[in-house]
Amino acid sequence: MASEVKSLATQTAKATEEIGAQIAAIQGETEEAVSAIREIGTSITEISETATAIASAVEEQGAATREIAENVQQAASGTQDVSSNIAEVSRGAQEAGSASQEVLTAAEELGVQSDELQATVSSFLDRVKAA
Repeated sequence: MASEVKSLATQTAKATEEIGAQIAAIQGETEEAVSAIREIGTSITEISETATAIASAVEEQGAATREIAENVQQAASGTQDVSSNIAEVSRGAQEAGSASQEVLTAAEELGVQSDELQATVSSFLDRVKAA
């Protein structure tokens, strides 16, 4: 019986050692898992910060794009106004050219009439002197 008890005690001690080794191995693996989970958490935090920065940059780019579109619209409107003004100036210049031509024609006619009047007055005066 004593040898059986001794054998059981040895087996129990051996099993206890194996269980302790398994527990130590599990604890080591658990520590590695906890470390890996921490690293994953850190990576997730970094990814979240990067995503937030990207979202902010996209929002800023959207605002800049909207502002550029507004400026382009204003420039297009300004260009249309300038084109309209140029057309009006062109019409005004054309009208001024026509008016100038009419004044020139009237001046030429007035010159002809003046020459005719002068000839008529001169002829009249010559007749008055001869009479």
